[in-house]
Amino acid sequence: MELTWIAIAASLLMGGGALLIFIWAVRDHQFHSFEDVKYQVFWSDQEIPVLEQERPQQEQKDGGNINGNQVK
Repeated sequence: MELTWIAIAASLLMGGGALLIFIWAVRDHQFHSFEDVKYQVFWSDQEIPVLEQERPQQEQKDGGNINGNQVK
């Protein structure tokens, strides 16, 4: 029976600790702009499509051939 009371006390202490951490995070504005974080990952990936868009324009100038020879 003693072990049950220890387990209940431990769970209440852990739950109370988690609640205090959550209250601190809300008051410290830790959840203020969490939506922006997911877009920061993709900002570096946006440079790749820009480079790929320049490549077809270069191929059009070369006549569609990579070596620069005209395709007939």
